[in-house]
Amino acid sequence: MRSRLDRRMKSPPWYAEGLCFGCRACGGCVWLNEGELAAIAGHVGLPAPEFRRTYVRSLLRGLSLREKSNYDCILLDGQGRCIAYELRPLQCRVWPFWPSNLRSPETWQEAARRCPGIGRGLLISFEQIESFRMEMKR
Repeated sequence: MRSRLDRRMKSPPWYAEGLCFGCRACGGCVWLNEGELAAIAGHVGLPAPEFRRTYVRSLLRGLSLREKSNYDCILLDGQGRCIAYELRPLQCRVWPFWPSNLRSPETWQEAARRCPGIGRGLLISFEQIESFRMEMKR
């Protein structure tokens, strides 16, 4: 007979050994909310309405940062660094470790079809993934 403790213990998630990810700075995943827009606008020294007109597009799903002609995020400088890295939107900070992408290996692979950085780059530890996942739930 199993003890109560044994019944409460869950098996580790499928990504317990970590997952590889290396952002390719493609800009395809950068969604933001009004608060993030205002913070980034202030950081780059523009009033929020001007920042919105220049750097943001409104889509059915919400607000997204525009891309350059080569599809890079508009906030990347000539060396591929984000000019607002400290204030980057939550979605950008925790991508691709969203709960919806971590449900199963299949949902992870589906996200990988849309994101060239999934499955490449550094091994991200289980602890770090869980931290990102929990931040997204807040």
